[in-house]
Amino acid sequence: MYCCTGIAKDISWIGVNDRKTERFENYMPLPFGVSYNSYLIKDEKTCVIDAVEFGSASLYIEKLLLGLDGKDLDYIIINHVEPDHSSGLKDILRVFPNVKVVGNAKTLGMLRAFNMEFPDENFVTVKEGDILDLGNHKLTFAMIPMVHWPESMVTYDTTDKILFSNDAFGGFGALDGGIFDDEVNFDFYIDEMRRYYSNIVGKYGVQVTAAIKKLGGLEIKMICPSHGLIWRTDIARVISLYSTWAQLQPEKEGVVIVYGSMYGNTAKMAEILGRELNAQGITEVKIYDASKTDHSFIIAEIWKYKGLIIGSCAHNNSVYPKVQPLLHKLENYGLKNRYLGIFGTMMWSGGGVRGIEAFAEKLKGIEVIGEAVEVKGTPKAEDRARLEAVAQEMAAKLIAER
Repeated sequence: MYCCTGIAKDISWIGVNDRKTERFENYMPLPFGVSYNSYLIKDEKTCVIDAVEFGSASLYIEKLLLGLDGKDLDYIIINHVEPDHSSGLKDILRVFPNVKVVGNAKTLGMLRAFNMEFPDENFVTVKEGDILDLGNHKLTFAMIPMVHWPESMVTYDTTDKILFSNDAFGGFGALDGGIFDDEVNFDFYIDEMRRYYSNIVGKYGVQVTAAIKKLGGLEIKMICPSHGLIWRTDIARVISLYSTWAQLQPEKEGVVIVYGSMYGNTAKMAEILGRELNAQGITEVKIYDASKTDHSFIIAEIWKYKGLIIGSCAHNNSVYPKVQPLLHKLENYGLKNRYLGIFGTMMWSGGGVRGIEAFAEKLKGIEVIGEAVEVKGTPKAEDRARLEAVAQEMAAKLIAER
């Protein structure tokens, strides 16, 4: 993976794998790393599509120089200015001070905001449908605003029918040897791909759907995203997955139970719910302690399954502090197409269950299942029966959709 990897005639992957960074955007864990994908086209004119994150720039420049093999770099296309794509541009400008930087009308101002210094005359502004002629390869551009920044665009090679798709169709996970979808076991990557989508792009489902519709008229033989696998065989699969996720449609029958518990009483309720769901025939039940499991993993699971049950103890008349940010993000992302159950504990005035109910009222695309179960202290026999009733109703809803 150190050397440049050919993906088509005159085109190479020159990306880098980052297994050192602990958290993407400084908050999402990267247990399997991440790739920063960049592509080099060696034609009559040379062109790089997307840079990498600055922490990986040294290896990146080394690979770029190897790929160019003594040639100068004529263009670099910036599909997206977010620093995990563009901060390595500073090193490219240092090594190739005369390179032309290609972007759209919103790109230059954003690059300047990150102190990217190059002459204005070295910036090439492109708009929808413009052509950048490299010789044999003719590149054109499509704007996909808010997928997931305002300046986001994609580059399409009309010669080899390759879509350089920016953050669309990307995923977490370093590329461990194989870089193509047909070289790896995709089951190893799909969870990290879903986690990437749901946490990075998930809020912009309408824009993603519009982008997929716009790009649907292109003949696409390969999709080259800025993170994750390159797609050359099962292109329909990755487009279908992104379409499902963009519409917030669950992929599978199953239930995510997530709870916040100080002294274990709300946790007991979660266990009762999980056991009854399984007894009713739901084989995929995932129970998460919001204090232990990073929310990015929980959100990815919520994107996957139809059923969701959220529980919280009362904490200062409100939702438990480790559950509240999860509710905020789900509300911000506009969660829909889910069944929701609610439970929790209290001692005097409550607040945990009440806060989850307020969250549910704001989301018009979810259906609350049964009555919320709020317990004073620890769950007792009558509380078990109420929890089992919620689980039974949830299971019946899911089974009816089989």
